[in-house]
Amino acid sequence: MNTLVIVGSQWGDEGKGKVTDYLAQKADVVVRSQGGNNAGHTILFHQQKYALRSIPSGIFNPKIKNIMANGMVIQPKQMLEELHGLEARGIREYQLFISNRAHIVLPYHEALDGAYEQFKKDKKIGTTKRGIGPAYADKANRIGIRVADFIEPNVFKDVLQQTLEIKNMELKMLGLDTFDFDSIYEEYSAYAREMKKYVCDTSLLLEEEIQKNSKILFEGAQGVMLCLDHGTYPYVTSSSPTGASVPVNSGIAPRYIQDVLGICKAYTTRVGEGPFPTEIEGELANEIRERGHEYGTVTKRPRRVGYLDCVVLNHARRVAGINHLALMLFDVLTGIDLIKICYAYELDGKRISYVPASEYEYSKVKPVYIEMPGWKEDISLVRSFEELPTNAKKYIQKIEELTHIKISLFSVGPDREQTILLEELL
Repeated sequence: MNTLVIVGSQWGDEGKGKVTDYLAQKADVVVRSQGGNNAGHTILFHQQKYALRSIPSGIFNPKIKNIMANGMVIQPKQMLEELHGLEARGIREYQLFISNRAHIVLPYHEALDGAYEQFKKDKKIGTTKRGIGPAYADKANRIGIRVADFIEPNVFKDVLQQTLEIKNMELKMLGLDTFDFDSIYEEYSAYAREMKKYVCDTSLLLEEEIQKNSKILFEGAQGVMLCLDHGTYPYVTSSSPTGASVPVNSGIAPRYIQDVLGICKAYTTRVGEGPFPTEIEGELANEIRERGHEYGTVTKRPRRVGYLDCVVLNHARRVAGINHLALMLFDVLTGIDLIKICYAYELDGKRISYVPASEYEYSKVKPVYIEMPGWKEDISLVRSFEELPTNAKKYIQKIEELTHIKISLFSVGPDREQTILLEELL
Protein backbone atom coordinates (compact mmCIF):
# COMPACT_ATOMS: atom_id res chain seq x y z
CA MET A 1 0.00 0.00 0.00
CA ASN A 2 0.97 3.60 -0.56
CA THR A 3 -1.28 5.65 1.69
CA LEU A 4 -0.40 8.70 3.77
CA VAL A 5 -2.70 10.76 5.97
CA ILE A 6 -1.85 14.40 6.65
CA VAL A 7 -3.25 15.84 9.86
CA GLY A 8 -2.79 19.09 11.71
CA SER A 9 -1.25 18.35 15.11
CA GLN A 10 -2.20 21.65 16.78
CA TRP A 11 -5.21 23.99 16.37
CA GLY A 12 -5.11 24.09 12.57
CA ASP A 13 -3.32 26.52 10.25
CA GLU A 14 -0.08 24.53 10.55
CA GLY A 15 0.84 24.58 6.86
CA LYS A 16 -0.96 21.43 5.73
CA GLY A 17 -1.68 22.92 2.31
CA LYS A 18 1.98 23.41 1.51
CA VAL A 19 2.93 19.89 2.61
CA THR A 20 0.00 18.39 0.73
CA ASP A 21 1.00 20.33 -2.39
CA TYR A 22 4.61 19.20 -1.96
CA LEU A 23 3.77 15.51 -1.45
CA ALA A 24 0.96 15.53 -4.02
CA GLN A 25 3.62 15.64 -6.75
CA LYS A 26 4.18 11.96 -5.92
CA ALA A 27 0.49 11.08 -5.49
CA ASP A 28 -2.07 9.58 -7.83
CA VAL A 29 -5.02 10.52 -5.62
CA VAL A 30 -5.62 13.33 -3.11
CA VAL A 31 -8.61 12.95 -0.76
CA ARG A 32 -10.30 15.55 1.44
CA SER A 33 -12.25 13.48 3.96
CA GLN A 34 -13.97 15.93 6.37
CA GLY A 35 -14.89 19.53 7.09
CA GLY A 36 -16.08 22.13 4.65
CA ASN A 37 -15.30 25.66 3.54
CA ASN A 38 -14.47 26.66 7.12
CA ALA A 39 -10.96 25.35 6.43
CA GLY A 40 -8.35 27.02 4.31
CA HIS A 41 -5.13 25.96 2.63
CA THR A 42 -2.74 28.55 1.24
CA ILE A 43 -0.58 27.16 -1.57
CA LEU A 44 2.19 28.85 -3.55
CA PHE A 45 2.21 27.37 -7.06
CA HIS A 46 4.32 28.75 -9.94
CA GLN A 47 4.95 31.90 -7.86
CA GLN A 48 1.19 32.40 -7.52
CA LYS A 49 -0.68 32.19 -4.21
CA TYR A 50 -3.94 30.20 -4.04
CA ALA A 51 -6.32 29.98 -1.07
CA LEU A 52 -8.28 26.72 -1.22
CA ARG A 53 -11.29 26.13 1.03
CA SER A 54 -13.05 22.96 -0.12
CA ILE A 55 -11.18 21.75 -3.20
CA PRO A 56 -8.38 19.20 -2.55
CA SER A 57 -4.83 20.47 -3.00
CA GLY A 58 -4.03 18.12 -5.87
CA ILE A 59 -6.28 20.19 -8.16
CA PHE A 60 -3.25 21.88 -9.76
CA ASN A 61 -1.99 18.63 -11.30
CA PRO A 62 -4.19 17.22 -14.12
CA LYS A 63 -2.86 13.70 -13.46
CA ILE A 64 -4.15 13.62 -9.87
CA LYS A 65 -7.61 12.39 -8.97
CA ASN A 66 -9.08 14.76 -6.38
CA ILE A 67 -11.77 13.35 -4.12
CA MET A 68 -14.21 15.24 -1.89
CA ALA A 69 -15.24 12.32 0.30
CA ASN A 70 -18.41 11.41 2.19
CA GLY A 71 -17.28 12.96 5.50
CA MET A 72 -17.34 16.46 4.02
CA VAL A 73 -20.12 19.04 4.17
CA ILE A 74 -20.13 20.98 0.89
CA GLN A 75 -21.49 24.47 0.20
CA PRO A 76 -22.27 24.16 -3.55
CA LYS A 77 -22.23 27.88 -4.29
CA GLN A 78 -18.86 28.42 -2.61
CA MET A 79 -17.35 25.24 -4.05
CA LEU A 80 -18.28 26.20 -7.60
CA GLU A 81 -17.05 29.77 -7.08
CA GLU A 82 -13.73 28.34 -5.91
CA LEU A 83 -13.56 26.09 -8.96
CA HIS A 84 -14.42 28.95 -11.33
CA GLY A 85 -11.79 31.10 -9.65
CA LEU A 86 -9.14 28.45 -10.33
CA GLU A 87 -10.29 28.16 -13.95
CA ALA A 88 -10.06 31.95 -14.36
CA ARG A 89 -6.43 31.73 -13.26
CA GLY A 90 -5.62 29.03 -15.80
CA ILE A 91 -6.26 25.85 -13.77
CA ARG A 92 -8.63 24.23 -16.27
CA GLU A 93 -7.39 20.66 -16.58
CA TYR A 94 -8.18 18.70 -13.44
CA GLN A 95 -9.91 15.57 -12.17
CA LEU A 96 -12.53 16.13 -9.46
CA PHE A 97 -14.81 13.54 -7.85
CA ILE A 98 -17.50 14.36 -5.25
CA SER A 99 -18.98 11.70 -2.99
CA ASN A 100 -22.68 11.08 -3.42
CA ARG A 101 -22.83 10.55 0.37
CA ALA A 102 -21.38 13.94 1.36
CA HIS A 103 -23.81 16.45 2.88
CA ILE A 104 -24.88 19.82 1.50
CA VAL A 105 -24.59 23.15 3.34
CA LEU A 106 -27.49 25.51 2.56
CA PRO A 107 -28.18 29.19 3.43
CA TYR A 108 -30.24 28.35 6.52
CA HIS A 109 -27.23 26.55 7.99
CA GLU A 110 -25.18 29.72 7.70
CA ALA A 111 -27.94 31.82 9.29
CA LEU A 112 -28.29 29.39 12.19
CA ASP A 113 -24.53 29.21 12.68
CA GLY A 114 -24.31 32.97 13.15
CA ALA A 115 -27.34 33.00 15.45
CA TYR A 116 -26.03 30.24 17.73
CA GLU A 117 -22.71 32.04 18.00
CA GLN A 118 -24.41 35.32 18.90
CA PHE A 119 -26.54 33.70 21.60
CA LYS A 120 -23.44 32.27 23.30
CA LYS A 121 -22.31 35.83 24.12
CA ASP A 122 -19.09 35.62 26.19
CA LYS A 123 -18.89 31.85 25.52
CA LYS A 124 -18.48 32.22 21.77
CA ILE A 125 -16.70 29.33 20.03
CA GLY A 126 -15.09 31.48 17.36
CA THR A 127 -16.85 29.69 14.51
CA THR A 128 -16.33 30.90 10.93
CA LYS A 129 -20.15 31.11 10.58
CA ARG A 130 -20.01 29.08 7.38
CA GLY A 131 -22.85 26.77 8.50
CA ILE A 132 -20.61 23.77 9.14
CA GLY A 133 -21.84 22.91 12.65
CA PRO A 134 -25.56 23.13 11.78
CA ALA A 135 -24.97 21.02 8.64
CA TYR A 136 -23.27 18.29 10.69
CA ALA A 137 -26.07 18.59 13.28
CA ASP A 138 -28.65 17.95 10.55
CA LYS A 139 -26.61 14.94 9.43
CA ALA A 140 -26.75 13.51 12.97
CA ASN A 141 -30.46 14.39 13.25
CA ARG A 142 -31.09 12.57 9.94
CA ILE A 143 -32.60 15.62 8.25
CA GLY A 144 -29.53 16.55 6.21
CA ILE A 145 -29.49 16.64 2.42
CA ARG A 146 -26.90 14.43 0.77
CA VAL A 147 -25.31 15.02 -2.60
CA ALA A 148 -27.08 11.99 -4.10
CA ASP A 149 -30.44 13.63 -3.35
CA PHE A 150 -29.27 17.15 -4.12
CA ILE A 151 -28.44 16.35 -7.76
CA GLU A 152 -31.83 14.73 -8.48
CA PRO A 153 -34.34 17.61 -8.99
CA ASN A 154 -37.49 15.86 -7.78
CA VAL A 155 -35.79 14.25 -4.80
CA PHE A 156 -34.11 17.52 -3.85
CA LYS A 157 -37.48 19.25 -4.05
CA ASP A 158 -39.09 16.77 -1.64
CA VAL A 159 -36.28 16.67 0.94
CA LEU A 160 -35.80 20.45 0.85
CA GLN A 161 -39.52 21.03 1.50
CA GLN A 162 -39.44 18.69 4.50
CA THR A 163 -36.21 20.07 5.94
CA LEU A 164 -36.98 23.74 5.31
CA GLU A 165 -40.24 23.43 7.25
CA ILE A 166 -38.25 22.34 10.30
CA LYS A 167 -35.47 24.89 9.77
CA ASN A 168 -37.90 27.79 9.34
CA MET A 169 -39.57 26.85 12.63
CA GLU A 170 -36.14 26.90 14.26
CA LEU A 171 -35.31 30.27 12.70
CA LYS A 172 -38.62 31.73 13.95
CA MET A 173 -37.86 30.53 17.48
CA LEU A 174 -34.57 32.39 17.31
CA GLY A 175 -36.26 35.55 16.03
CA LEU A 176 -34.65 35.31 12.59
CA ASP A 177 -36.01 35.72 9.08
CA THR A 178 -37.19 32.53 7.42
CA PHE A 179 -36.21 31.29 3.95
CA ASP A 180 -38.42 31.05 0.88
CA PHE A 181 -38.54 27.56 -0.59
CA ASP A 182 -38.79 28.63 -4.24
CA SER A 183 -35.79 30.97 -4.00
CA ILE A 184 -33.50 28.33 -2.49
CA TYR A 185 -34.74 25.58 -4.78
CA GLU A 186 -34.30 27.63 -7.95
CA GLU A 187 -30.82 28.91 -7.07
CA TYR A 188 -29.44 25.65 -5.71
CA SER A 189 -30.94 23.48 -8.44
CA ALA A 190 -28.69 25.37 -10.85
CA TYR A 191 -25.66 24.53 -8.71
CA ALA A 192 -26.80 20.90 -8.54
CA ARG A 193 -26.94 20.65 -12.34
CA GLU A 194 -23.36 21.91 -12.57
CA MET A 195 -22.10 19.68 -9.75
CA LYS A 196 -23.69 16.50 -11.06
CA LYS A 197 -20.88 15.68 -13.52
CA TYR A 198 -18.41 15.36 -10.65
CA VAL A 199 -20.55 13.08 -8.46
CA CYS A 200 -19.89 9.37 -7.95
CA ASP A 201 -19.47 6.73 -5.25
CA THR A 202 -15.99 7.77 -4.16
CA SER A 203 -15.68 4.76 -1.84
CA LEU A 204 -15.74 2.49 -4.90
CA LEU A 205 -13.26 4.74 -6.67
CA LEU A 206 -10.88 4.61 -3.70
CA GLU A 207 -11.10 0.83 -3.53
CA GLU A 208 -10.16 0.62 -7.20
CA GLU A 209 -7.17 2.90 -6.61
CA ILE A 210 -6.06 0.89 -3.57
CA GLN A 211 -6.24 -2.32 -5.58
CA LYS A 212 -4.09 -0.69 -8.26
CA ASN A 213 -1.54 0.18 -5.54
CA SER A 214 -1.96 3.88 -6.33
CA LYS A 215 -0.28 6.45 -4.11
CA ILE A 216 -3.07 8.04 -2.07
CA LEU A 217 -2.74 11.18 0.02
CA PHE A 218 -5.48 11.96 2.55
CA GLU A 219 -5.49 15.72 3.10
CA GLY A 220 -6.36 17.03 6.53
CA ALA A 221 -8.40 20.07 7.50
CA GLN A 222 -8.23 21.92 10.83
CA GLY A 223 -6.15 20.18 13.53
CA VAL A 224 -6.32 17.49 16.20
CA MET A 225 -6.94 20.02 18.98
CA LEU A 226 -10.10 21.02 17.10
CA CYS A 227 -11.38 17.43 16.96
CA LEU A 228 -14.98 17.08 18.12
CA ASP A 229 -14.00 14.16 20.39
CA HIS A 230 -10.37 14.75 21.30
CA GLY A 231 -9.95 18.52 20.98
CA THR A 232 -10.45 21.34 23.46
CA TYR A 233 -14.24 20.95 23.58
CA PRO A 234 -16.40 23.00 23.16
CA TYR A 235 -13.88 25.17 21.26
CA VAL A 236 -13.64 22.68 18.43
CA THR A 237 -14.85 22.04 14.90
CA SER A 238 -17.82 19.78 14.10
CA SER A 239 -15.94 16.74 12.79
CA SER A 240 -12.83 14.73 13.60
CA PRO A 241 -9.66 15.80 11.74
CA THR A 242 -7.61 12.81 12.94
CA GLY A 243 -6.04 9.87 11.15
CA ALA A 244 -8.49 7.63 12.98
CA SER A 245 -11.47 9.36 11.30
CA VAL A 246 -10.23 8.91 7.74
CA PRO A 247 -11.59 5.39 7.10
CA VAL A 248 -15.20 6.16 8.03
CA ASN A 249 -15.06 9.60 6.35
CA SER A 250 -13.70 8.11 3.12
CA GLY A 251 -15.48 4.77 2.94
CA ILE A 252 -12.40 2.54 3.26
CA ALA A 253 -11.22 -0.05 5.76
CA PRO A 254 -8.92 1.01 8.64
CA ARG A 255 -6.26 -1.46 7.48
CA TYR A 256 -5.63 0.72 4.43
CA ILE A 257 -4.21 3.57 6.53
CA GLN A 258 -0.45 3.13 6.50
CA ASP A 259 1.24 6.30 7.79
CA VAL A 260 0.08 9.51 9.46
CA LEU A 261 2.10 12.70 9.05
CA GLY A 262 1.43 15.33 11.70
CA ILE A 263 2.01 18.91 10.57
CA CYS A 264 3.15 21.31 13.27
CA LYS A 265 4.56 24.79 13.34
CA ALA A 266 7.87 25.48 15.05
CA TYR A 267 5.68 27.45 17.48
CA THR A 268 1.92 27.29 18.17
CA THR A 269 -1.04 29.35 16.96
CA ARG A 270 -4.74 29.32 17.57
CA VAL A 271 -7.70 31.13 15.96
CA GLY A 272 -10.81 31.83 17.98
CA GLU A 273 -11.62 31.27 21.63
CA GLY A 274 -10.55 28.61 24.10
CA PRO A 275 -7.63 27.73 26.39
CA PHE A 276 -4.13 28.27 24.99
CA PRO A 277 -1.53 27.48 27.71
CA THR A 278 1.61 28.69 25.89
CA GLU A 279 0.09 31.89 24.50
CA ILE A 280 2.42 34.89 24.50
CA GLU A 281 1.54 38.56 24.27
CA GLY A 282 3.25 41.78 23.32
CA GLU A 283 6.14 42.55 21.01
CA LEU A 284 7.37 38.97 20.51
CA ALA A 285 3.88 37.71 19.63
CA ASN A 286 3.42 40.54 17.13
CA GLU A 287 6.84 39.85 15.60
CA ILE A 288 6.07 36.16 15.10
CA ARG A 289 2.58 36.97 13.79
CA GLU A 290 3.91 39.35 11.14
CA ARG A 291 6.85 37.15 10.13
CA GLY A 292 4.65 34.08 9.84
CA HIS A 293 1.70 35.96 8.23
CA GLU A 294 -0.47 34.56 10.99
CA TYR A 295 -3.90 35.61 9.78
CA GLY A 296 -6.75 33.22 8.96
CA THR A 297 -6.95 32.01 5.35
CA VAL A 298 -10.75 32.14 5.42
CA THR A 299 -11.56 34.74 8.09
CA LYS A 300 -8.40 36.95 7.96
CA ARG A 301 -8.54 37.06 11.76
CA PRO A 302 -5.16 37.53 13.51
CA ARG A 303 -4.04 34.25 15.04
CA ARG A 304 -3.07 33.95 18.67
CA VAL A 305 0.61 33.03 19.04
CA GLY A 306 2.44 30.86 21.57
CA TYR A 307 5.53 28.77 22.18
CA LEU A 308 5.68 25.18 20.92
CA ASP A 309 3.59 22.89 23.15
CA CYS A 310 4.81 19.27 23.24
CA VAL A 311 2.00 18.23 25.59
CA VAL A 312 -0.34 19.06 22.71
CA LEU A 313 1.90 17.25 20.20
CA ASN A 314 1.98 14.11 22.35
CA HIS A 315 -1.80 14.24 22.72
CA ALA A 316 -2.10 14.49 18.94
CA ARG A 317 0.39 11.65 18.44
CA ARG A 318 -1.67 9.37 20.64
CA VAL A 319 -5.21 10.07 19.42
CA ALA A 320 -4.42 10.66 15.74
CA GLY A 321 -1.88 7.88 15.14
CA ILE A 322 0.92 10.26 14.13
CA ASN A 323 4.20 8.49 13.31
CA HIS A 324 5.93 11.28 11.35
CA LEU A 325 6.22 15.03 11.99
CA ALA A 326 6.63 17.97 9.61
CA LEU A 327 8.04 21.11 11.22
CA MET A 328 6.73 24.20 9.43
CA LEU A 329 7.67 27.90 9.45
CA PHE A 330 10.98 27.05 11.10
CA ASP A 331 12.57 30.19 9.65
CA VAL A 332 10.13 32.42 11.55
CA LEU A 333 12.04 31.72 14.79
CA THR A 334 15.33 33.08 13.38
CA GLY A 335 16.67 35.97 15.45
CA ILE A 336 14.84 35.13 18.70
CA ASP A 337 17.45 35.01 21.45
CA LEU A 338 15.70 32.56 23.77
CA ILE A 339 13.14 30.01 22.59
CA LYS A 340 10.88 28.10 24.97
CA ILE A 341 9.36 24.63 24.52
CA CYS A 342 6.54 23.48 26.80
CA TYR A 343 7.03 19.85 27.88
CA ALA A 344 4.55 19.60 30.81
CA TYR A 345 1.81 21.49 32.64
CA GLU A 346 1.18 22.35 36.26
CA LEU A 347 -2.40 21.92 37.46
CA ASP A 348 -3.31 22.78 41.05
CA GLY A 349 0.31 22.37 42.11
CA LYS A 350 0.80 19.01 40.38
CA ARG A 351 2.85 18.39 37.27
CA ILE A 352 0.93 16.64 34.45
CA SER A 353 1.82 15.59 30.92
CA TYR A 354 -1.65 15.32 29.38
CA VAL A 355 -4.40 17.60 28.06
CA PRO A 356 -7.29 17.72 30.58
CA ALA A 357 -10.72 16.93 29.14
CA SER A 358 -12.38 19.67 31.19
CA GLU A 359 -12.26 23.17 29.73
CA TYR A 360 -12.30 24.50 33.30
CA GLU A 361 -9.21 22.47 34.23
CA TYR A 362 -7.39 23.18 30.97
CA SER A 363 -7.88 26.92 31.40
CA LYS A 364 -6.03 26.68 34.74
CA VAL A 365 -2.89 24.82 33.60
CA LYS A 366 0.47 26.57 33.61
CA PRO A 367 3.12 25.58 31.05
CA VAL A 368 6.44 24.12 32.20
CA TYR A 369 9.20 25.17 29.81
CA ILE A 370 12.61 24.17 28.58
CA GLU A 371 14.60 27.21 27.45
CA MET A 372 16.89 26.90 24.43
CA PRO A 373 19.24 29.42 22.79
CA GLY A 374 18.10 30.69 19.39
CA TRP A 375 20.07 31.34 16.21
CA LYS A 376 20.80 34.46 14.19
CA GLU A 377 21.77 32.85 10.87
CA ASP A 378 19.38 33.08 7.89
CA ILE A 379 18.11 29.55 7.25
CA SER A 380 15.80 30.33 4.32
CA LEU A 381 18.36 28.98 1.81
CA VAL A 382 19.16 25.82 3.77
CA ARG A 383 18.48 22.64 1.81
CA SER A 384 19.58 19.96 4.28
CA PHE A 385 19.65 19.27 8.01
CA GLU A 386 23.44 19.47 7.98
CA GLU A 387 23.35 23.10 6.75
CA LEU A 388 21.32 24.27 9.74
CA PRO A 389 22.98 26.28 12.51
CA THR A 390 23.87 24.21 15.59
CA ASN A 391 21.11 25.69 17.75
CA ALA A 392 18.49 25.07 15.04
CA LYS A 393 19.60 21.41 14.86
CA LYS A 394 19.31 21.15 18.65
CA TYR A 395 15.77 22.57 18.50
CA ILE A 396 14.69 19.83 16.07
CA GLN A 397 16.41 17.13 18.12
CA LYS A 398 14.76 18.33 21.33
CA ILE A 399 11.30 18.15 19.72
CA GLU A 400 12.00 14.58 18.59
CA GLU A 401 13.15 13.70 22.10
CA LEU A 402 10.06 15.18 23.76
CA THR A 403 7.49 13.77 21.33
CA HIS A 404 9.10 10.42 20.42
CA ILE A 405 8.35 11.18 16.77
CA LYS A 406 10.85 11.50 13.95
CA ILE A 407 10.75 14.84 12.13
CA SER A 408 10.55 13.73 8.50
CA LEU A 409 10.62 17.17 6.90
CA PHE A 410 10.99 20.80 7.81
CA SER A 411 10.17 24.03 6.00
CA VAL A 412 12.20 27.25 5.88
CA GLY A 413 9.96 29.31 3.59
CA PRO A 414 6.77 29.29 1.49
CA ASP A 415 8.17 27.80 -1.75
CA ARG A 416 8.29 24.09 -2.55
CA GLU A 417 12.07 24.34 -2.80
CA GLN A 418 12.17 25.47 0.83
CA THR A 419 10.74 22.15 2.01
CA ILE A 420 13.51 19.81 3.15
CA LEU A 421 12.65 16.11 3.16
CA LEU A 422 14.58 14.11 5.76
CA GLU A 423 12.78 10.80 5.26
CA GLU A 424 10.97 9.40 2.23
CA LEU A 425 7.17 9.66 2.48
CA LEU A 426 4.50 8.20 0.19
